[in-house]
Order: sequence, then structure tokens, then C-alpha cells
Amino acid sequence: QVHLVESGGGLVQAGGSTGLSCAASGGTFSAYVMAWFRQAPGKEREFVAGISATGYSTDYADSVKGRFTISRDNRRNTVYLQMNSLKPEDTAVYYCAAPTTSYIPQIRNEYKYWGQGTQVTVSS
Repeated sequence: QVHLVESGGGLVQAGGSTGLSCAASGGTFSAYVMAWFRQAPGKEREFVAGISATGYSTDYADSVKGRFTISRDNRRNTVYLQMNSLKPEDTAVYYCAAPTTSYIPQIRNEYKYWGQGTQVTVSS
């Protein structure tokens, strides 16, 4: 069983930056693909970014390409999401997640493990 705990986020002004962290425990972190999802009020949870187990491959939603960067540190069992040039539409609860696949899925149902989420609010 993999346990994921997110931290970071909070209130940020539009155009600003912030970062999220997700600490993993209870499994072999370096064996897992990791991803970030987000869910805005009244909307479906959506894929934001994913990273392969080795960290060599990444994938991003079109809405965040060029602004967000996902990375991981397998020695620290942690995955990160650096968010730059934030927009009000980035406001959401951000979730860390891990699938049991060897590729990076963009579909929520392919993810088995989830964190509790952390709020990011971007003010205009």
C-alpha cells in the first residue's frame, strides 16, 4: 500500500509561482509512475502532469505545458510540481497519484493510489 501526502500550494497572485511536493511511503517509490491531477469546484478531476519511474519521461496537459514542471527525487521518495505563470483558472485542489502501469496514463481510473489533496488558489 502506497501512502501519498501532498504539501505546498496556498494563495498565489496571478502570474506568480508556487510549488507542490508529494511524499510517498509504504512502497517502492522508484518503481512507480507518478502524476499530479487537479479538481476545480464543479469540474471533473483532470490530469496535469506525469513522470516515469526513472524520471526520464514526462507528460503534461496542454493547459499547463511550458508553465508547470514535474520532477522527482527517488532518494527522497518525493515528486514535485513547480507551477509558474499561474492563472486564475489554475485554481483547484491538486492531487498526487500513482498508477500501477509502467506508462503515464492521463485517465483518472488508471490510478490506484491518491493523496488527500492540497489547495492552490490563484487570485486575479
